[in-house]
Amino acid sequence: MSAILQLAPQNVWKHFYSLTQIPRPSGHMEQITEFLVNFGKELGLESFVDEAGNVVIRKPATPGMENRKGVILQAHMDMVPQKNNDTCHDFTKDPIETYVDGDWVKAKGTTLGADNGLGVASIMAVLEAKDLKHGPLEALITKDEETGMYGAFGLKPDTLKGEILLNLDSEEEGELYIGCAGGLDVTATLEYKEEPAPEGWAARRLVLKGLRGGHSGLEINEGRGNANKLLTRVVHDLLVEFDCRLASFEGGNMRNAIPREAHAVLMFNPDDMDGLEEYISEYEAQLNAEYHSIESDIVLRIESTEAPATVVPEEIQDNLINVLMACQNGVMRMIPTVPDTVETSSNLAIVTIVGGKADIRILARSSCDTMKDFLADSLEACFSMAGMKVEFSGGYSGWQPNVDSPILHAMKQSYQQLFGTEPAVKVIHAGLECGIIGATYKELDMISFGPTLRSPHSPDERAYIPSVSKFYHFLVATLEQTPEK
Repeated sequence: MSAILQLAPQNVWKHFYSLTQIPRPSGHMEQITEFLVNFGKELGLESFVDEAGNVVIRKPATPGMENRKGVILQAHMDMVPQKNNDTCHDFTKDPIETYVDGDWVKAKGTTLGADNGLGVASIMAVLEAKDLKHGPLEALITKDEETGMYGAFGLKPDTLKGEILLNLDSEEEGELYIGCAGGLDVTATLEYKEEPAPEGWAARRLVLKGLRGGHSGLEINEGRGNANKLLTRVVHDLLVEFDCRLASFEGGNMRNAIPREAHAVLMFNPDDMDGLEEYISEYEAQLNAEYHSIESDIVLRIESTEAPATVVPEEIQDNLINVLMACQNGVMRMIPTVPDTVETSSNLAIVTIVGGKADIRILARSSCDTMKDFLADSLEACFSMAGMKVEFSGGYSGWQPNVDSPILHAMKQSYQQLFGTEPAVKVIHAGLECGIIGATYKELDMISFGPTLRSPHSPDERAYIPSVSKFYHFLVATLEQTPEK
């Protein structure tokens, strides 16, 4: 049994523990879908899977609360599968190993899945409880949020009945989110004919790792190192300083995660390798000095490897490295009226140059649709100069805030009564499903909130234990004070 079962509130943590035992990486929803539907049916509640693969569970109002507006409790069932290189874990088969470290719940070498497992667990606790007061409830647990919000995109207009949506996918307790950024997937590709590797040249594998990574929306403003950008910089300088050729480059694996690790294979002229290891060592020290207040222990190393049969043609190699150097990455603009909030950003998330094809994937975000379009056009112009084909997909608009929201007013009062202070009301630079769902259900009154998490989408993900209790009690109080129809 896990130590988290002893934490309060136990009715939330027991369900979170059960979720850690069920593999649920994005794209592998079969087991978790079956589990959630069975959970609802065992409670005697209407439970079904819609056409998009979302789980919907309905719970009638408690006696005397039938005149309250219907509430949709919404979270997503999938988790980001990230692990440390030295961790042996199969996200499609193995349970998440959790442990308690002071006031935090963490996982052993992997993402924890508190994003959005704690939201799902809280919904399960509400559905199971027999002593709560609430109006009509619907649980909407969506499929594959992390890889493209496919469940939210596939939601049909006649599936839901509620008038208020509470999204339980925010990551700072005490904050209520009333708006979010929109997003767009940008993919640049190029096919090329490989050349035979120079005979007699030495193969070296260049590895960059040890970065913090993190959420490409929530933590993009912290200036964390992007492994793809940093390794590109190193490769660029090696091509200038040494007689070498690029064979392959691979980094990152999720659009919405700041890449933590990347590696490249290069072929070096053995007559021009003097000082190579010293050069890499000095470069490692330089990167650590530049990022010393943000990152710690950045690792850059070069090692012998099996010689590849082919390399990237020299002109193509130079174009690809140059375009990666020029590519916009990180914060592009802050919201002019809210200077401490990111408006527009991009994440150079995945780079794959191998086997005659270059594939570069970016997630562009903005709470301003015109700025999102400008960023997309800028990226297209950048990659087009390298002769790459650029495609856009998965675009969605931001969620425009409503400061006059009735549920916002009720929740601010509830929070003040519970904790003696007002919650912060914010717009988040992340792609919440509220924006997509709100585009289909235009009359929904929506708020997003949740417990405090740190470093989601990375193996450093952790949940702040005291915040979970506050979050759940606030959720219960919100349900009790839902406005009347």
